[in-house]
Amino acid sequence: MRILQNLMANKKKSKSKNSGTGLITKIKSLLTSEKFRYTLGFLMLVFGVYLLIAFISFLIYGSADQSKLDISWRTLIKSADIRVQNKAGKTGAYLSEVIINRGFGLSSFLFVYLIVITSFQIFKRPLVQFSRALTFSIVLVFWISIFMGLMLSGFGATSSIYLGGKFGLFMANWLSSLVGFIGTFFLLLCSLFLIVLFGTDKFIPWLKKVFARKQVEEDEEPEMRDEDVKIGALIDQDSSISKVITEHDTVETTFDPDTGEIFDNEEMEIDDRIDMSDVHEHVESQMHGEEHNEEPQSEEDEDGLEMTVEKIEEETDEEYQGAIGDEPYDPTLDLSNYKFPPVDLLDDHPAGSNEVSNEELISNKNKIVETLRHYKIEITKIRATIGPTITLYEIVPAPGVRISKIKNLEDDIALSLAALGIRIIAPIPGRGTIGIEVPNQQPEVVSMRSIVSSKKFQESNAELPVVLGKTISNETFLIDLAKMPHILVAGATGQGKSVGLNAIITSLLYKKHPSQLKLVMIDPKKVELSLYSTIERHFLAKLPDDEEPIITDIQKVKNSLNSLNIEMDSRYDLLKKAHARNIKEYNAKFAERRLNPEKGHRFLPYIVVIIDEFADLIMTAGKEIELPIARIAQLARAVGIHMIIATQRPSTNIITGVIKANFPTRIAFKVASMIDSRTILDTPGANQLIGKGDMLIAMGSSMTRLQCAFVDTPEVERICDHIAAQQGYPTAFMLPEYVGEGDGGPLDTDLSNRDELFNDAAKIVVMNQMGSTSMIQRKFSIGYNRAGRIMDQLEAAGIVGPSEGSKARQVMIQDEYSLEQLLNNM
Repeated sequence: MRILQNLMANKKKSKSKNSGTGLITKIKSLLTSEKFRYTLGFLMLVFGVYLLIAFISFLIYGSADQSKLDISWRTLIKSADIRVQNKAGKTGAYLSEVIINRGFGLSSFLFVYLIVITSFQIFKRPLVQFSRALTFSIVLVFWISIFMGLMLSGFGATSSIYLGGKFGLFMANWLSSLVGFIGTFFLLLCSLFLIVLFGTDKFIPWLKKVFARKQVEEDEEPEMRDEDVKIGALIDQDSSISKVITEHDTVETTFDPDTGEIFDNEEMEIDDRIDMSDVHEHVESQMHGEEHNEEPQSEEDEDGLEMTVEKIEEETDEEYQGAIGDEPYDPTLDLSNYKFPPVDLLDDHPAGSNEVSNEELISNKNKIVETLRHYKIEITKIRATIGPTITLYEIVPAPGVRISKIKNLEDDIALSLAALGIRIIAPIPGRGTIGIEVPNQQPEVVSMRSIVSSKKFQESNAELPVVLGKTISNETFLIDLAKMPHILVAGATGQGKSVGLNAIITSLLYKKHPSQLKLVMIDPKKVELSLYSTIERHFLAKLPDDEEPIITDIQKVKNSLNSLNIEMDSRYDLLKKAHARNIKEYNAKFAERRLNPEKGHRFLPYIVVIIDEFADLIMTAGKEIELPIARIAQLARAVGIHMIIATQRPSTNIITGVIKANFPTRIAFKVASMIDSRTILDTPGANQLIGKGDMLIAMGSSMTRLQCAFVDTPEVERICDHIAAQQGYPTAFMLPEYVGEGDGGPLDTDLSNRDELFNDAAKIVVMNQMGSTSMIQRKFSIGYNRAGRIMDQLEAAGIVGPSEGSKARQVMIQDEYSLEQLLNNM
């Protein structure tokens, strides 16, 4: 009986404990829900408008209502006979009396401002930088109240409304008793200076302009030749020249618009007494910007004739650098007013209380230990690491236990835990333990805002920083795309592949200036990447004749990829001329003005090619798509061209050996089978993921499990709208023009250099009335390439028609007589 009573008591305690925990969980989920957030924000906005009406009415009708507001609040609201003229009623009149009259005076209107911006902050549509506005608004409330209390101290005697409030009046009187009226006034003036100094960013530049020394500029007037006007204040006309210029007269740096040269600072030593002609020449040289650094050499022969020798050397890149100056080139000055997207454009995506409870951890631990003991496997230690989606249980097996034996129990452990699917890592590299990844009962949503605002991302110095999500240990996972250098993304439909692409693009948009990054977006589905079309003039790159910024047509995809090959080759030519090994060294030299733009050099932005639904392209175009992609993947890393390819069909005919060999970084979302996982990662594991952003990323020999950051479509739209609303370039970044095989036509073949078998081949084709490359190859016993060139020449001459695939070409000449006439005319 006692045992039963104890069991009943324990059940009641556990029920009461569970009910208490459930209530707390419900309250937390309610307070973090979007409904509560929008309700609270709307109520605050309405209250702010109500308070504004009450304050304005108080300034108008406050004197008439004053006698009714001296009574207590309870008496005021209980009595229905008391009426006030305030448009906000008795509540509004009493609030205005307490906040304005008994509080801070007219500065109380700032409370309305604070309530309104707080409501929009709750809506996640911030009007201003909230923390800064909150701090300085509160400071201004006190300052304005004290200032008006000091300046309008006598106004309250004739009016029932204290414009500075009783607080301001009290503080002003107390400060005046300490340091006097003048001291209080100067104290307030100094505090205002500090408020403006720390509250605004434009105050210091304004101060610099006010206190900057004004330099007198001499206007160049060639027509004015009078010495008195030219020399100005340097020469006194009525007296002899005692001292015209001081011993060390500094000539400031000047710029000659005719030659485009900048002259360095130079000190000239001039005697105390100077001849009028010398002074005239000095002023002439100052007015015309003559260069004093290298004066021409003068030689005088026996006849007294003076000869001036001027050396003109050939311009080099070093001279170009000296002509421009030492200031480094900054590509961001093209769009100097560009503002990076603020973090507030992203949502938090609260998912309620998704913490893994101790009960869940202990229960899973006991089930793992029990299952292993069923198969006579003992462990000496177990440790749990809680992540956003999964929990990693690290176990240390007893001596003598084979790792493969634990690895084979994957399905048995999953059965005992009743989990969606577990993954065993045997062993964990570098730790000497065996890992068992168990999905959490309530997975946590990793918002893009949380990882973009992380310290690791904000302080990253990577060339192309990309944040993908969080690891098992809740650490932000960041990679440098420039070091990857290409990424292959694969996964089944609806498992987070498109969200992963958006996370990668969002990371780049948050860290890179439009002058430093260009995106080539290829979207056969036409809907996944269309959101980014609005930032065409900022970040996108396309062919000159393309109307759409997002490439969707298969022929334009071929042309764009081949155009990128041309861009890659031209960049390698520039690197070769600059003696640079990669784009980072090249841009550093260009920024230091060691490369002359007149010789073809230019600043090279990074180009990231993003291809969605790669499988559709391969099915449609095959080798025509695969070959240029493979060439870019093999060579383009050093010149700053990187590729991100996504597909939902990770089969071997899509992800070929050529693609896998050149894409060392691979991201796998949940796939259907182990074969697909091996195709992507060369190892199983992706088939055991739980979906919804759960992913594996393989970089070389290491593999990491992540929960991908979630960025929703409205967030991407807000980011693109923020960028598109700013000043951009006149057009998108233009790729080199490429003419495809079908675009040039037969006119591209040079008929002036015909093959020696051209006439004979033409006769055979006309006689047989069949245009076949293989027939020419057989008749003349020549190679296929030469026969193909002869066929192209026959097409250009109008003897045969265009290629029709595997079918023979149509013969355009019907008889040998017409052919003879055509050949004679040629």
